[in-house]
Amino acid sequence: MELEKSKSKSMDVALGLTKHLFSKADYQGKNIVFSPFSLQAALSVMAAGSKDRTLDELLSFLRFDSIDDLTTFFSQVIFPVLISDAAADADTDGSHHLCFANGIWADDSLSLSHRFKQLVATHYKATLTALDFQTTEVHREVNSWIEKETDGLITQILPPGAVTGLTKLIFANALLFKAEWKHMFDGITSTYRFRLLNGTSVVVPFMRTWKRTQYITAFDGFQILRLPYKQGSDTKRSFSMCILLPDKKDGLSALVQKLSSEPAFFKDKIPLQEVPVSDFRIPRFKISFTFQASNVLKEFGVVSPFSHQDANFGKMVDVNSLSDKLYVENIFHKSFIQVGEKGTEATSATVVSGRKRLGGFLGTYFVADHPFLFLIREDFTGTILFVGQVLNPLEGAPVKKKIPARKRSITTELRRSSRIRK
Repeated sequence: MELEKSKSKSMDVALGLTKHLFSKADYQGKNIVFSPFSLQAALSVMAAGSKDRTLDELLSFLRFDSIDDLTTFFSQVIFPVLISDAAADADTDGSHHLCFANGIWADDSLSLSHRFKQLVATHYKATLTALDFQTTEVHREVNSWIEKETDGLITQILPPGAVTGLTKLIFANALLFKAEWKHMFDGITSTYRFRLLNGTSVVVPFMRTWKRTQYITAFDGFQILRLPYKQGSDTKRSFSMCILLPDKKDGLSALVQKLSSEPAFFKDKIPLQEVPVSDFRIPRFKISFTFQASNVLKEFGVVSPFSHQDANFGKMVDVNSLSDKLYVENIFHKSFIQVGEKGTEATSATVVSGRKRLGGFLGTYFVADHPFLFLIREDFTGTILFVGQVLNPLEGAPVKKKIPARKRSITTELRRSSRIRK
């Protein structure tokens, strides 16, 4: 496995998802945020338990040649950075906090293979709980776990009725990230006009700072701003938000198209040097977004995992008869982000159910007064945790001024294929 190539492929998958999702007619005109990492982690666990065509489709989408390369990448490259014990993760100065957890709930009647249980425990750090799905309110168990892992920011992922007599396996993960900006904004906001795609404008609060240098680079048709989060005493991880601002007021769609049309789009594009700025303004914003990831994945050719006839999770369960077969019924994803003067707060949940431009003489200016793209990444690995677009900062509740946080949880529920046969 070539490490740098694998990192680049993982980023390309995230950007390809972004382009596809943001271009869908259903989401035109909407603020969006989602977590590529959340989806990639869930699909990786699915791939670890799959065979034949199901495995081939998942590996093709994730852009890995083999399940061994995929497992090695997550277990030796990504998870050591994103997963740590509580003592190491608790930054002494409170500047940031990152926590990622995997959980699996299996019905007592389901015979999970020993190899799969060992693999997900060792490489994906997943905890496995066996329950009687017929007598236990499993959705409450899963919801309580997710609520705890996300500090209460994500609740009721599985509503009553989501778990039926045919539900036999649920996989969930939760990602929590809280961070302050390395250089906080001044805390005094001013209102300016934000130009919308329809030609009108709205008056919104903009964050400003007296800091006269920023990490900004300019390219043909757009600028990239990098806002680093405070690192504190943690030297193993570094996080930042990048804002991609098109030069044209209506240039966001063209910018999104660039994301996956250029392989390794971000290579050599991330600003590493500060430059003088004459005008620097960013709107506060808060976004909550939900979508059905299974439909998007099918459009990428990931079809067989969702078919009761073609799904093959033979490495996940011991299949003794057709009634033992599992298929993925659905994948739901929900994310939330809040950006303010002190930092960022974001959460994301996925449920898999089986069932630059030059300014004046003072320097560059960066004024995000029209639709833009943003992403939050871990800088050492290049892992994209969150991606989103802001079309109207007023959509969503007013932003609270508090320490940033970001969370995400994934829930995967697989159902026996016998449901379809009935």
